[in-house]
Amino acid sequence: MSTSTSDPLWPRFFWSDVPDADRAALREVLAELLGRGVLLGDEGSGRELYLLARDHYRTHIEDYLSPLALELIVDEDHSLLQARPRTESCLLLGRFDKDETLVLLALWRLYDDEISTGSQEAVIVTVDQLWAALKVYFDKVATPEKSQIESCLVRLRRHRLVRTLKPEGMTQAGEMQIEILPSLARVIPFDDIAAWQARAETFQPPKDGATTVAEEVPAA
Repeated sequence: MSTSTSDPLWPRFFWSDVPDADRAALREVLAELLGRGVLLGDEGSGRELYLLARDHYRTHIEDYLSPLALELIVDEDHSLLQARPRTESCLLLGRFDKDETLVLLALWRLYDDEISTGSQEAVIVTVDQLWAALKVYFDKVATPEKSQIESCLVRLRRHRLVRTLKPEGMTQAGEMQIEILPSLARVIPFDDIAAWQARAETFQPPKDGATTVAEEVPAA
């Protein structure tokens, strides 16, 4: 396989070992990781990109992400790549607003509860179930209504933290299904439920006038 030394879209001083035939695909991999934070490799064209990166260019991508304080996660069980920020150093962080963060925390808890049972199946909940969980987890604060939850899911979907599906015959917004992807649990990693609870309590009415802190993810 030949390589080019005059490609204006390719580094001049490193990655010269990457053949021309792989360069466009590798650009797509980097665009997904930097733009969305996650590359899903379980279907469609994402499968070929995932296999190419995993099998041939894992070290290349790790080296590329390292100066940006991003860690490459290769999740072979779920066929995905994730650029996880090292939050103490990463300068490429965006923020979720309050409603998005509440939804994110509730989804994390629903995912953890299911995985803790030993289930190997995809974790899927409906908007109705998520709305009910928000009311339980954050009973002392105003939580997003169902129409607002849909808006929150748009950004979570963009970052490849969830998938959404409208089942056949769906008549109500609350029936929409949400697949919680394992990438979500890594965006706000907690060691245990106690750590999650401590974070969730920051959204309860403050006793000292303190304000809540939004969650951070790789910026898009």
